Amino acid sequence: MATAKKKIHYAWWTLAALCIIVGLAKGALNTSSGLFIPGATKDLGILTGNLTLYFSISSIVTMIFLPIGGKILAKYNIRMVLVIAIILQAGSYVGFGFSNSVWGWYIFAVPLAVGGVFTTVIVGPVLVNQWFKKKNGMALGLIGASGGLLGAIAQPIIGYTIATAEHTWRTGYIGLGLAVIIIVVPTVLLIIRKSPQSIGLLPYGAQEVTGVTDETKTDEVDKGVTLAIARKSSAFYSLFFFFLLITSIASFSIHIPSYIQSIGYDAIFAGNAMAGYMIGVLLGALALGYLVDKIGSRNTVYVAMVLAAAAVIALLFAADSKIVVVLATSLYGFTVSNSVGTLAPALTTSLFGSREYAQIYSTASLGLAIAGIIALPAYGYIYDFTKSYTPALYIVLALLIINIVLVTLAFEGKKKLLKQGHWN
Repeated sequence: MATAKKKIHYAWWTLAALCIIVGLAKGALNTSSGLFIPGATKDLGILTGNLTLYFSISSIVTMIFLPIGGKILAKYNIRMVLVIAIILQAGSYVGFGFSNSVWGWYIFAVPLAVGGVFTTVIVGPVLVNQWFKKKNGMALGLIGASGGLLGAIAQPIIGYTIATAEHTWRTGYIGLGLAVIIIVVPTVLLIIRKSPQSIGLLPYGAQEVTGVTDETKTDEVDKGVTLAIARKSSAFYSLFFFFLLITSIASFSIHIPSYIQSIGYDAIFAGNAMAGYMIGVLLGALALGYLVDKIGSRNTVYVAMVLAAAAVIALLFAADSKIVVVLATSLYGFTVSNSVGTLAPALTTSLFGSREYAQIYSTASLGLAIAGIIALPAYGYIYDFTKSYTPALYIVLALLIINIVLVTLAFEGKKKLLKQGHWN
């Protein structure tokens, strides 16, 4: 009898859905936010600083809601949670389109952040952790790459809409919000399932990982540490500060165009360098995910931090060469920007397993939100006071070195958890 053709594991359909959901939530919604600011501030007579305060409001709400979000995702029907989340997040863009004062952005920043907690921070790592016991690093990398790809597609369309459509920025806001809801809601309802067990399957690779040495893998689906135990461990606090510092490091990318122009280059060259940065983001998401699977999350972090440090050193000491600036900027995107979306979730799995992953990851992710509130304005103030980004780059270099130490300490903490018998 002929062997039956092997079916595609449902984990891959789940991953495709996550690429759409997270890719649109990050790449189309979050990364396009700056495109609307010039038109809205000019039309309504709002100061740019006053309008952009809604980013800080959003970061504060994210910080408060992250621990709650992890518990909600673990307890309730994941499809309903995600449908509500994308309606809150994308619906806030529709709300922005109807706003006539800065208070509209301040008010809608709250549902924007609440929905984004699920769609941009938690759901990707949580479902990858549930569905993949093999190639989970690659899966996280593909999700990260989808944000760059969909963002690269969406942003020119959004920019064209703002430039040519009637009511300009309002049409862009409303059209984008509705389009994301129309695409994401059916994707969630038709494809997303909370776990393989809910449809009678094992996670992808669950029967193949026995004996594999990569610390991110386990042959027991729900093996790991509880949140209560994790929060008392040195591994958790090392991970928390890694999240905080890596987000602070990644936040400097917003200032890279300003840095390039501050050392004498024009805006056109800065834009070209940032195109290299986006290419780095796309390629890095795939490469770091691959490395997580091959050499483990700890070693991949070491590689990423060293390469990022090389990029910073090049910007500090060889920025008189255009080629070096472009290569260094691309390398920064390759390593740092993907560390938040790919390496941080993989580290969480490596350190604490799958047992209460959603709760642990969302709690540790408070470091992401805190960094979002502090780091972005801090770099700007450093430049305001010193008239140079050089001190900020030295700070970034120091943070990269500290992160190597933090990851080393985190895995020492994991050894203690194992020795004490808390992995079960």
